[in-house]
Amino acid sequence: MNELLSSKQLKRGMPVTIITGFLGSGKTTLLNQILENNQQLKIAVLVNEFGDINIDSQLLVSYDDDMVELSNGCICCTINDGLVEAVYRILEREDKVDYLVIETTGIADPLPIILTFVGSEFRDFTRLDSIVTVVDSELFDNDHFNSEAASKQIAYADMVLLNKIDRVNSQKLEELETNIKDLKKGARILRTKYCQVPLPLILDVGLTPIEDYQKEESHHHDHHDHHHHHHYHSHHLENDGFVSMSFSCDRPFDVYKFEKFITEQMPNEVFRAKGILWLKGSELRHIFQLSGPRYEMKSDTWKNTPSNQLVFIGRNLDTEKISQHLNQMTV
Repeated sequence: MNELLSSKQLKRGMPVTIITGFLGSGKTTLLNQILENNQQLKIAVLVNEFGDINIDSQLLVSYDDDMVELSNGCICCTINDGLVEAVYRILEREDKVDYLVIETTGIADPLPIILTFVGSEFRDFTRLDSIVTVVDSELFDNDHFNSEAASKQIAYADMVLLNKIDRVNSQKLEELETNIKDLKKGARILRTKYCQVPLPLILDVGLTPIEDYQKEESHHHDHHDHHHHHHYHSHHLENDGFVSMSFSCDRPFDVYKFEKFITEQMPNEVFRAKGILWLKGSELRHIFQLSGPRYEMKSDTWKNTPSNQLVFIGRNLDTEKISQHLNQMTV
């Protein structure tokens, strides 16, 4: 029996941790660490897309469209069919899972997901354990992009991981902690680099005040139809004025033009961008990540036919203008 899970807790249903946090704060880095855990915990991770999950190929047992299985017993699934369906897929597995971790999108209000677990549907099979919010210490500020989602992610947090602390000074960290405590009284705050945190500090900690949410759930049902939960990831973009655009083409980019676009022409309204790049003159596949003013590129080999695929998320984006820029970069 794993030391993190006592038999008493197993009777109360599978523990669930929800990981939330704004675009680019480090949620996926945390998920990768959870999946690679060496505590013999069989964890299921639900994500919106596999794109960023760095599944160690040595751990990989099987891979299909919406489920990846690892040799340590952990699995990673996408929420393609909706959250409720994905959770049932985990619960119905023959190989029992010890723990369920769900990653929200970077611009999601976590409440609908929380209510899904305190509502009647899963109450007997699962137990909401904690809501962990990852914060980018460098980019998070008082206004935090004036985003309702960003402030709700803090307001519902049982624990906040103040991540990327190596990028800021101690004064900024103290100011951030004060701001977070203003938004969420009594928030537990852990300072981290690369989201490195011992798992017993964030898993199976029993921090979520379930009774408070159950009151909210009954109130919520009086005002919404039940359908609301199943499509929780479709509304937040419009609420906060965010839009998402994707771009793909089967011609390579000129590397100098692309660099110029990223450093000089990228609209300030883009908060997050990521994608796979095909650059002229390079035989490698380039994985591109941009968060606020920072970007990074990693390279590996192509596993399929080279092409460019990019996604931009931001507020009030002029999508036609961005597409025009990108088309002008192709060779």
